[in-house]
Amino acid sequence: MEKKIALVTGASRGIGRAVAVALAATGCHVLINYRSGQKEAEETLAQVERAGGKGVLCPFDVSDAAACESAIAEILKKHQRIDILVNNAGIRRDALLVFMKREQWAEVMATNLDSFYNVTQPVVKQMAMNRWGRIVTVASTAGQTGLEGQANYAAAKAGVIGASKSLAREVAKRGVTVNVLAPGFIETEMTASLPREQDSRRAIRPAGGSRRRGRVSLLGGRRLHHRCGVEHQRRRLHLTWPPANRIQVIGQEQDNCAAASAASGSS
Repeated sequence: MEKKIALVTGASRGIGRAVAVALAATGCHVLINYRSGQKEAEETLAQVERAGGKGVLCPFDVSDAAACESAIAEILKKHQRIDILVNNAGIRRDALLVFMKREQWAEVMATNLDSFYNVTQPVVKQMAMNRWGRIVTVASTAGQTGLEGQANYAAAKAGVIGASKSLAREVAKRGVTVNVLAPGFIETEMTASLPREQDSRRAIRPAGGSRRRGRVSLLGGRRLHHRCGVEHQRRRLHLTWPPANRIQVIGQEQDNCAAASAASGSS
């Protein structure tokens, strides 16, 4: 069986690294995207290879539309296709809105929201032509509940959730599934600077949920199930790969995406 080609953005550390290694373990050829952390990206590649997989470094800035267009065109020229896309790259520039500078707002929007268009648009076009593709975007419960000091981050994550729902409806009939993973608080370098007090405030949980921080290592340490969707503050995240040829979402988004699944004619 021909190996699937998977592009993971922001794969030099944290959730992105765990996803890249997990995909490699399933036999995918992993394209490891990063912006500036080459040393960290090389460590991701080493872990991919230790997992028995193969990969290559793909440095480009997801907030730069021209850089994305050029890099993805080069990938498609070399590999002919991208089967799996994981939109994971993201940054934080926290401040209360009354004190937030325009640059803080713009930087987060460019990396966390504009990047969805910059990367997904050229990738989904060829997926639709090939009549197969899997797109998963890493959002956050902040995009569903909001969080003080993160109006920019929450707005961007809410934006990618909405964009993903719309795109799912557009491409379901072409064999392309689009899903969102919205984890709660996961211990990574990006969240390390947040105080424990803020950790407890963000732990808005559903019935049966946990207020404990999740660990990114859990992403790659469990059996991969054929399900994917919006996860609400679940400490053990299920990276479901590849999603079945239908849209399955856990939690409050179920009705909307179930409609998209019905529209696709999938079982």
